[in-house]
Amino acid sequence: MTTEFIWQVPTAGDGRHGDAGQTRRGERSAHERAPFTEGVSDPRGSRFNFLDHLHQIARAAELSGFDGIQIRNDLQGDESWIVAGYLARSTRRLKLLAEFEASRGSAVYAAKNAASFQRFSGGRFAWQISQGGDEALRRRHGDFILDSDRIARIGEFIEVAKGVLTQSPYSFKGRFFEVLEGGFNGPLANNAVPPVYLSGNTTEAYRLSAQWADVHVLDAVPVDELEPVISTLQSLAVGHGRSLAPGLRIDVLAREDEDEALHDAQRYLAQTGRSVSSTDPVVAPNLWSGFATERTGAAASLVGSYAQVAERLDEYAEAGISSFVLAAIPHFEEAYRIGEQVLPLLRSRTAARSSQAA
Repeated sequence: MTTEFIWQVPTAGDGRHGDAGQTRRGERSAHERAPFTEGVSDPRGSRFNFLDHLHQIARAAELSGFDGIQIRNDLQGDESWIVAGYLARSTRRLKLLAEFEASRGSAVYAAKNAASFQRFSGGRFAWQISQGGDEALRRRHGDFILDSDRIARIGEFIEVAKGVLTQSPYSFKGRFFEVLEGGFNGPLANNAVPPVYLSGNTTEAYRLSAQWADVHVLDAVPVDELEPVISTLQSLAVGHGRSLAPGLRIDVLAREDEDEALHDAQRYLAQTGRSVSSTDPVVAPNLWSGFATERTGAAASLVGSYAQVAERLDEYAEAGISSFVLAAIPHFEEAYRIGEQVLPLLRSRTAARSSQAA
């Protein structure tokens, strides 16, 4: 099975080396100091903004060997679908994995948008449908569905979207969506259905993915805790006559040697007010729990040398993970670092193991 590596694109802000503070890089107001030392000006002026920064991240990911980019859904950030459309024009081969919630509206309209995305991106668009935040947060954004109905709604959303993309006429009547004699003709007909990425840590979420997802993205935990979950997911998918690829959402902080990585990790935590010893957040070799979760959404991060991080990621691949969604702060500069220093080591290890298995 082919292993894919996807790099995260932030939509609400990024950071800088040696500075844990979040900023929309390229955008400055009269109330913010310039991100340079005293007396140094930015020659780009107002000609460079945050979307230009996102463009740089996408190009860095493509040039350094990633297979795709994940455009994160952040309710206080730029809209992921809009960003995906912008970045589709500035990349040639990257998969464009847009994260969003099923509360965004009509599944039919989402499918129509997807058909257009597939047409002008050469079939590179993919969906990562999230369950959304807690009830209070979702209500602030106009979503009043019960927490207990979120997963069922996602299932109907996918069923309807796939139905109108692949059939005409298409009719459906469910709890959340209804279509009568729908489906697309003309240029919107017969376009590739976006691959579907889902997530969640409950049995209900696993069953949803087994029925509808192409990839189920798991939170980062030690490998031995992940193996039974992977087995459960694959067994449930077989019950539906399908195959399901396990994915992993994990951050990475990789440096030339472990001491340098530890230094940078501790500096980051200190700047966020969480100054700790090097062993406090470590839950497995090189795996730090909750390292930058509030900034990137990943439950844990691998911290170590290039070789160590590649080895740990390979252990996840050996356990069955075939889709890695990676990130690091700052997203732009670290895309080059991880792409140039870690991915070649990791791909070499996975290729050697595949060769031995054959």
